[in-house]
Amino acid sequence: MFRRLYPSQDVNSIYDIDFEGFYNRGYRAVLFDIDNTLVTHGAPATEQIIAFFAKLHTTGFKTCLISNNKEPRVASFAGQVKSEYIYKAGKPSPDGYNKAMKNCGTDRANTMFVGDQLFTDIWGANRAGIYSILVKPIHPKEEIQIILKRRLEWLVLIFYRRYKKKHGKN
Repeated sequence: MFRRLYPSQDVNSIYDIDFEGFYNRGYRAVLFDIDNTLVTHGAPATEQIIAFFAKLHTTGFKTCLISNNKEPRVASFAGQVKSEYIYKAGKPSPDGYNKAMKNCGTDRANTMFVGDQLFTDIWGANRAGIYSILVKPIHPKEEIQIILKRRLEWLVLIFYRRYKKKHGKN
């Protein structure tokens, strides 16, 4: 029932993802949500995040930020990490993901997405047919509409964890 919302993988943070392993398996682009995935909501890029993106680019990855936020927020952050970006992406619509793949010159088979929300980030990536990685939100302070979605996500995550356990997935 909820499988279309299940991520391909889940981890605690972006730092727990084996990006070199993904690169060795043929992945060439990483698409990211920004708020509560890379930094706390509304925060600028930290030195750690700037170094993280520099390492991804040195490895050979193209990157693109996909956000439902407005252009000033997304463009500013993208400039700090030297990444392509899509603002007002309309997640969970696959359109922003498809546009990001086009901008990166990649396709479904060699693109992955990383985000912190099931109903926008992961569902959208799954609808676009790309590998999706769910990270835990960085900070619990969020806008009211996100707090309400988190309550529903909690239910879906119960079923997801049962599914993982039953099918022997980590």
